Amino acid sequence: MYFAALLARTEDGWEASDTELDDVETLADLADLAREASVDDDTVLAFIEQEDAWFGVVRVDGEEDPRIYISDAAAAARSSYGEILLTDELLGRDPEEDLDRLVDLDGTEDGEPEGSEAGEDPEEVVPPGPIGDSRILDDLGMTERQLRTLDGDALGIIAEALGCMDVLEAVR
Repeated sequence: MYFAALLARTEDGWEASDTELDDVETLADLADLAREASVDDDTVLAFIEQEDAWFGVVRVDGEEDPRIYISDAAAAARSSYGEILLTDELLGRDPEEDLDRLVDLDGTEDGEPEGSEAGEDPEEVVPPGPIGDSRILDDLGMTERQLRTLDGDALGIIAEALGCMDVLEAVR
């Protein structure tokens, strides 16, 4: 079970809306969805949480590239919604290298790519723990240190620090 919400910062404060991620397949799709919730290119935060396993915050400021923070990359990697946020750039992967690895150019039997040994642990590929821009909310009232130590109702704690708990609770 997951929860997703968009919080748009306006002149009058924060406005929240719950959102479905069923049609969101990429980070670019999520950023576009966030921009649609914005008035006058205001800051929009997309909150995504899967139970108490992990949470992610995507920040979109106008047309700038989205900034991302994920509380536990390994847990998020096991989630279809987490995969949206775990971009090659965030994980430091070279997409060209991944493509070469997946294409059977070396003549291996059955087209098995190198490194796909039985029992390979996905957590070895994706690091456990936080990943991304841990200073994503510094200017909004939550420090890097506070963000990195969150557990439990992390999105509620973030909303409280940003002064938008009431609008988040309205869409929960």
